[in-house]
Amino acid sequence: MKINKIIKKGLMITAVITFIFTAILLFHIITAKPAVYDTPNLQVSRIDFKTDIDSVQARQICTDLRSIKGLTSDSIIVKRNVVVYFHNNQITNSKKVYAQLMAKRHYDAKPYILPADLAGKEVCPIDQNSMSYKLSQKINHFFN
Repeated sequence: MKINKIIKKGLMITAVITFIFTAILLFHIITAKPAVYDTPNLQVSRIDFKTDIDSVQARQICTDLRSIKGLTSDSIIVKRNVVVYFHNNQITNSKKVYAQLMAKRHYDAKPYILPADLAGKEVCPIDQNSMSYKLSQKINHFFN
């Protein structure tokens, strides 16, 4: 008798918790607004350094890049001898960024130029005519 009451109480508590989490999830889905990204003009660029970048140089390069107008300050990636950064191509371009960076300090580096045979290639690895892509788009539009 006592075990049945404990089991019923446990099931009731589990049901109430599940109901509360489901209600919170539904409320969030109904009231959440889709994220709006101001990124149609965001472009990624790269600068290749001739030697490996140590941690002191990396901080210095990041500081110099963050001071350049048009760069997104939170999107600078420094690995070995490559610096990748994102910039608004309506404000600046990779040539201007490179020139301004070189004006701040003389770095032994050159801007990365995309080879002509890669410039015309599509960058999205997903087949946009596939069923999985279309299904994911429908689900994304449903929740947004």
